Amino acid sequence: MVSIQLIYILFVFSRTALSKSNDPDESASFSELQGVTIIVCARNELENLVELLPLLNDQNYPAFEVLVMDDRSTDGTIEFLEQAAIDLSRVRSIRIDKEYEHVTPKKYALTIALKKALYSTVLITDADCRPVSTDWLAGMVAPLADEAKKIVLGFSPYDYQPGLLNLLIRFETLFTAVQYFSLALAGRPYMGVGRNLAYRTQLFFANRGFYTHMNVVGGDDDLFINEVATGQNTAVCLNPATFMWSKPKETWAEWRLQKRRHLNVGNYYKPGNKLRLGLLTGSHVLAWIIGLFIGLIVLWCVSRSSTFTANEWLLLLVSTGAFAFRILAFWGIVGRISYRLAHTVHWGLVPLMDLVLAIYFAIAGVKTLITRRRKRIYWR
Repeated sequence: MVSIQLIYILFVFSRTALSKSNDPDESASFSELQGVTIIVCARNELENLVELLPLLNDQNYPAFEVLVMDDRSTDGTIEFLEQAAIDLSRVRSIRIDKEYEHVTPKKYALTIALKKALYSTVLITDADCRPVSTDWLAGMVAPLADEAKKIVLGFSPYDYQPGLLNLLIRFETLFTAVQYFSLALAGRPYMGVGRNLAYRTQLFFANRGFYTHMNVVGGDDDLFINEVATGQNTAVCLNPATFMWSKPKETWAEWRLQKRRHLNVGNYYKPGNKLRLGLLTGSHVLAWIIGLFIGLIVLWCVSRSSTFTANEWLLLLVSTGAFAFRILAFWGIVGRISYRLAHTVHWGLVPLMDLVLAIYFAIAGVKTLITRRRKRIYWR
């Protein structure tokens, strides 16, 4: 288990720790070719849109629009968007007045947005997000200067708040980013986050959009990317100027529902992606469980004055050394990635994060198995 972990840490995660950041200025050659449509899908998000739209409208980029999809809002959003179209030169909106049974609301809204977009490249985010700078748009499309690239995966950290829940959310967000960035850099992209994701509309329509998972709640970002992303057409953006900050869940119930939905979406991943993620998660959990179990056995034997042979001591020393090296490697590489990704988790907390994630994965795995056996999946 430790060997599997070290392969991921040293040969996969290290790619994110050591890769170069994109320079927003590199987007110049891309911007000369075509513009970008920023898409925001919102339902009853008036307060967030009031803050977000001016930030998007002021992005430092020559040709772009901000397209807001108003999905049946009843909180005054429609009136605000009508005024925003006058006050903010880049903003326009489309109203959706009904829900359709054959497709989830957000996927329908996104599909309509891509059909109505003025430009052939879209950059997608959510209403509760905030760009860290006016270079967000330019930096996110910079990799598309290479015509072979069709997708750009961005990072979206959560706001810092006091409390254990927020710490756990940041732990999980960082490690998810470590996985999808690193595997993408290794030529095996499998997901992106819809809070900060760019792709070409031609790719969307050539692959029939969300056709294979229209009725699955969620997956408008990761399931779509899982289907269409390849090592050749996918780029990552690690430039700090392109991070899109988001508001985290504030109650345990909301967060558990979100995670349960994400776990269910993972059932639709390609078999190869499932295998790689299963090996990573399984070895993470088992390395800690077996390591702690053996450690307790040794302590119990020592307390009872039991003796070990020379070979047994050697085996214990080697296994302990390997386990310790794995902890240090995880600490160093993931700590470096956290430093690059907006200091999501303080480097001193990375060993704690290591153990907490192992516990979290173990509990989540058991609960997923129980849920499947009972055939009960709860949707928002």
